Amino acid sequence: MLYFGQDGCPYCKALMQVNFSQRPIVDKARRHFVAIALNVWGDREVTWLDGRTQSEKALAARLKVQFTPTLIFLDESGAVALRVNGYYPPRRFEAALDYVAGAMERKLSFQDWLAANYREEASASLHDQPFFLAPPLELRRRPGARPLAVLFETPYCAGCDELHREGFARAEVKAELAKVDVARVSLADAQLLVTPDGRRLSAERWARELAIAYAPSIVFFDGAREVFRIEAYVRPFHLASSFAYVSSRAYRREPSFQRYLQARAEAMRRRGEEPDLWR
Repeated sequence: MLYFGQDGCPYCKALMQVNFSQRPIVDKARRHFVAIALNVWGDREVTWLDGRTQSEKALAARLKVQFTPTLIFLDESGAVALRVNGYYPPRRFEAALDYVAGAMERKLSFQDWLAANYREEASASLHDQPFFLAPPLELRRRPGARPLAVLFETPYCAGCDELHREGFARAEVKAELAKVDVARVSLADAQLLVTPDGRRLSAERWARELAIAYAPSIVFFDGAREVFRIEAYVRPFHLASSFAYVSSRAYRREPSFQRYLQARAEAMRRRGEEPDLWR
């Protein structure tokens, strides 16, 4: 279990203080995994599976670590069994541990594993928003079009409930939502849609193609190309920053989302605003 983290990361703090304070999680982690902690800005030398030696920060960049914590689970042969890009709350994180510990990646996708083994106490229906594109979804991107954010949700999703209740209600998030087109897709929906690259697929099949395993996930497109995604638990500061990262096309000049976040937070401080990463 490779853990990529950094100092001052509230999601890393939650992983350590919330998830790893729960006995079932601690016991499973100790029983089934060898844990190695890596600093995304660190200079320690790391020898990767191919024998190449580089610094922690160089390895994090090579592996395209965009969120902290990122956890990469390797099987006995060194193949990636599961990658968790961001923070998972305790029950979902425990489900990830069970998936890898049981070598379930050899039998079914993590998305199917969660659907069969994990259900949260949450709303049985999806939430609507006035800024969602109206169905049937025609997501093909034309020259000069705004970036597109596709929200993948399911019923019985506590994180989806929180996203609508808190994330989409914040003024700073609303300001960024106004700069992009936003479509909502249900992971299990058989309804046909037109993808950004012009193909006609069911929502369910498209979600499987994109390997969407976490709900809610948000996948951003600029033109027909995916340019960024959120596939873990985020609070409003990181939610607004993700939309801004794409709507401003900052991803073109700064491929590291973490460096973009640092610059954005520093700019806020220069304006006399103190960013709250967890509020």
